[in-house]
Amino acid sequence: MLNLLSEVVLYAHPLRQQEAERIAQRLNLPLGDGQRKNKYRLYLGPEKLELQNLEDRSFAPAFVDFVEGRARHRRLFGGGKGQPLARAVGIKGSRLPRVLDATAGFGRDAFVLASLGCQVTLLERSPVFAALLADALERAALNIETAEIVKRMNLQCVDAQHYLNSLPDNNLPEAVYLDPMYPHRNKTALVKKEMRIARELAGDDEDAAAVLDMALSRTTSRVVVKRPRTAATLNTIKPTTVIQSENTRYDIYITTAR
Repeated sequence: MLNLLSEVVLYAHPLRQQEAERIAQRLNLPLGDGQRKNKYRLYLGPEKLELQNLEDRSFAPAFVDFVEGRARHRRLFGGGKGQPLARAVGIKGSRLPRVLDATAGFGRDAFVLASLGCQVTLLERSPVFAALLADALERAALNIETAEIVKRMNLQCVDAQHYLNSLPDNNLPEAVYLDPMYPHRNKTALVKKEMRIARELAGDDEDAAAVLDMALSRTTSRVVVKRPRTAATLNTIKPTTVIQSENTRYDIYITTAR
């Protein structure tokens, strides 16, 4: 994993400098002074926070958006409670489990679950991605179509194993969701760009199997691991059941918390 505090610096539009200072302090990110030459920078512009690549002119700035684009399409046409993701975490009828997304990333699956009514805690240990997620949540909270949804999303910038270990036994999530950084087969340019960013700034989730092992004892119902359809299981434990879609497989481990 790269040293994020040396690789990514936060800059801001003059009118948003005070906000940038609060973000930098909350997430332990350095503020730019114009002297440092970094490949990536976070820029808090007039409308949103985005990640910019200063060495590649063809790189479109990356940001998280829960209002428009793919998020809006999935919200309106994503298949509702019958879609594989919803069934995997245990949504059925009026049952809406409390979900811990231990590898939030760009937050798309967490947003889908929240849009279906689940209370979702998002864990993201990368300060960079946590900052992008926090900005997206703030913007979505101001939109009438998404305000109620993001009220059900709670973001924590923390390591998943540390968070799981710190939970009191009487407040465990009903479902833990894992989508670790492993090769995805989707060929779209957008996914390729996002995967490249994630790998450069956060590295592979080499502790994913350890997170799964801990999650199995820190949830009251199930652990769900999202995998490429043909990939091996995350560890040697056989899933209780599997739900498959065209390119994705959800390995489901039914648990009894110890």
